[in-house]
Amino acid sequence: MNLVENTNAKILSRKEIFASPWVSLVSKEVEFAPGQQAEAYYSLSQADYIAILAQTPSGLIPLVRQYRPAVAAYTWELPAGLLEAGEDPEQACRRELREETGLVAEQVTYLGGYYADTGRLENSQHAFFVRTSEPQPGFITEPGLAVEYVDLETLKGLIRTKEFQHQLHIAVLFLYELMNQQPVGEDAYAHRL
Repeated sequence: MNLVENTNAKILSRKEIFASPWVSLVSKEVEFAPGQQAEAYYSLSQADYIAILAQTPSGLIPLVRQYRPAVAAYTWELPAGLLEAGEDPEQACRRELREETGLVAEQVTYLGGYYADTGRLENSQHAFFVRTSEPQPGFITEPGLAVEYVDLETLKGLIRTKEFQHQLHIAVLFLYELMNQQPVGEDAYAHRL
């Protein structure tokens, strides 16, 4: 690929306009070339995000269902969450998986950190593939959460029918398959990463 990179662009100022415990609205004055008039751009700043494609020894993938006010709908998602202060991505992965599903992470594979949305968000998403324990008997989910275990074909069906619509989480499945050149469902537990 022959990409031309403009190395002259720079941020002249950055100012938080609004802040909550979860997200901040940020205004940036950007100069794209020396002497060019600066333009205002806005972005959202929040902690980095963790998304987990997990698989039990029996080959099942946990999905989490919860109400999301941003889209005014109940959504199916992979176990996920925000990095807490002082945590590294793997610690957050293990914590979120345990909190949302009760599963214990036995083997954690980091699939990488990627920008979540380069046009609007300042954070990254850290993607993981995790081999887990079997579900813990008697595990009680957080209020408002439901956990279901599905096989790979069911997950793909939920994506095809748009019942599973979280694009960043669909990307985690793609990353796993891309990096391993083996579908997660075909004897994947025997395949050690």
